[in-house]
Amino acid sequence: MLTIFEIAALLLAFSAFFGWFNHVVIKLPHTIGLLVMALGASLLLLVIDNFFPELGVTSTMQSIIGQIDFYATVMEGMLAFLLFAGALHVDYEFLKDQKWAIGVLATVGVLISTTIIGFGFWYLSGLFGIQIPLMWALVFGALISPTDPVAVLSLLKSVNVPHSLEAKIAGESLFNDGVGVVVFTILLTIAGGSAVAGHGGGEDVIDAYKIAELFFVEAGGGIVLGLITGWIAYRAMAAIDQYTLEILITLGVVAATYAIAIRLHISGPIAVVVTGLLVGNRGARIGMSDVTRKHLFGFWELIDEILNSVLFLLIGLEIIILTLDPSMGWLALACIPLALLGRVMAVSVPILSLSKLLVFTKGTIPVLTWGGLRGGISVALALSLPDNDYKPMILAATYAVVLFSVIIQGMTVKAVISRSVDPSLL
Repeated sequence: MLTIFEIAALLLAFSAFFGWFNHVVIKLPHTIGLLVMALGASLLLLVIDNFFPELGVTSTMQSIIGQIDFYATVMEGMLAFLLFAGALHVDYEFLKDQKWAIGVLATVGVLISTTIIGFGFWYLSGLFGIQIPLMWALVFGALISPTDPVAVLSLLKSVNVPHSLEAKIAGESLFNDGVGVVVFTILLTIAGGSAVAGHGGGEDVIDAYKIAELFFVEAGGGIVLGLITGWIAYRAMAAIDQYTLEILITLGVVAATYAIAIRLHISGPIAVVVTGLLVGNRGARIGMSDVTRKHLFGFWELIDEILNSVLFLLIGLEIIILTLDPSMGWLALACIPLALLGRVMAVSVPILSLSKLLVFTKGTIPVLTWGGLRGGISVALALSLPDNDYKPMILAATYAVVLFSVIIQGMTVKAVISRSVDPSLL
């Protein structure tokens, strides 16, 4: 049994070695390279174990990886700092100009995608002779619908897109994960048979109001909390000029904001995103000297890179402890085009509806569709599901979509951008 420090040391060492090897030999984008190498290492260990079981290599690695609670590590640890780091570097003026498009994509888009993927997954499972209740299929739709801000923001560092389109991609990814988690929580509660679902008559209406109230309380509460803690942070930073202490303030605010959000049952992801936007924009203008701004932004960029590396390494290594049923392989593969269908509808319907009021860059729909990567959040939510007959097929489908999204879409999105967007805008 390894200690927490030993596990952390092992993950950092693997991240450093795989990152170096990828940079020198494979030359893939950093996070994609780490995921590919970790996945390859996991599959290699499984092959070795199949031919030489007496070595016990796979069981040793499984016992190490099995000690890591992926959901807690991502959703209650890394995510707060990754979202803050991402939001810190986003220009609020860009987001403000695109606020209606971002807001509709991050809310209505998630609901459209959840519905299409959920019903599609339910129908496909029946075709393949694997029965799953509709509500559990919708749970899968909810966890796979939001684009992953970690993967998307990492992608934006390596591609060149028009500013207005970049704002839509970044803004949607920063907010729709919070919305997606709220929708996932509601549907999981209903699927689990808790008291949210009604039992006929007027209760259905009452319960519909309860669901709507839960949605708006979680999302709205996250916004309010983020505004409060972000204001406190940049006012405290404006009162001093000591970059080491100001960096410490941001660390404390991020951790405290997320912890308070969890305790109050409101959206932690939305709260830290709002905090990051306030500190990175208004705080940077009025609360930081040039020296502080340089050191603070550099520090969070480094935190972002380190946590990104460990997260994508974990996604690849986690496959070694999953018990995926080969009979579900075809269903899992069929979910890849289903997820893309859900994504294109989630993008097309809001944009076509808003196109009468707003101007959209040519190629917005294909770029947003193909650039909407899924990642660690979807995997973490799938792993958090209670053990039942439906979890294995949801896990298999989630991994298929995430791996295709990060590896295939992530490596080809530049080509999609070059074909879809006017070159003069790049």
